[in-house]
Amino acid sequence: MSALITARNLSKRYGKKLALDQASFEIQPGRIIGLIGPNGSGKTTTLKAILGLTRYEGELSVLGMNPNTQRDALMNEVCFIADVAILPRWLKVKDAIDFVEGVHPRFNRAKAERYLAHTKLEPEMKVKAMSKGMIVQLHLALVMAIDAKLLVLDEPTLGLDILYRKQFYQNLLEDYFDENKTIIITTHQIEEVENILTDLMFIRDGKITLAASMEEIGDRYTEVMVEPQYITAATALAPMTQRSVFGKAVMLFDGASRTQLEKFGEIRTPSVADLFVATMKGSYE
Repeated sequence: MSALITARNLSKRYGKKLALDQASFEIQPGRIIGLIGPNGSGKTTTLKAILGLTRYEGELSVLGMNPNTQRDALMNEVCFIADVAILPRWLKVKDAIDFVEGVHPRFNRAKAERYLAHTKLEPEMKVKAMSKGMIVQLHLALVMAIDAKLLVLDEPTLGLDILYRKQFYQNLLEDYFDENKTIIITTHQIEEVENILTDLMFIRDGKITLAASMEEIGDRYTEVMVEPQYITAATALAPMTQRSVFGKAVMLFDGASRTQLEKFGEIRTPSVADLFVATMKGSYE
């Protein structure tokens, strides 16, 4: 299966700052990818390059197209939700639907209206009368109703409370995602998307530091709550990190044999959040 997105030595500089530094990765179709990194790591610049919103050095192919030279054609196949949904304050819900229906050939009006039926939004309601969460809901309804091959979500649930956030991701799986679509998500609420991701990409200082499927993550990384008598033996295997939980040492290992680690104590696959903290150690120092 050919990759949906292929990046080779992707670089981008803003003045003296190198936002992307020879980043290379591939994204296959029919996957849900979490692009995770600290602030200033290059997440947004990566998304902008994929969407043809910024120039770059290196090679980049998205749906077989060059985002710099074929952006108009590319955007017929792509949807994007930015971290801040800015809509005109005078805009009515019904006008927003009419507008998107008129400009995007893949917009499904019935799907947008079904999504809105589960909210408190009314057709005559204006943006200026909406809460921040309601504005985001309207934005999501418009974009979720576009039958795109690639959906790019940059902090998509910003401004929504936890109930609406969970509902959004449930809708994403049930009403949007299938084997013909690919979703890229960036979020600071890692634990809320962990259970829907098929792949993970960590980015730090403009470089991709980890790119793996969730299955590969489970095979590669192991967390052990080490019994006191095995601390020395476990430490000898050079864990990535060590922390204390309820007085017990918890060590994270990369590539170590699970059979060997089981002797030291209770084992589990680390959460994405724990893995993120371990691999990004030093980013905030």
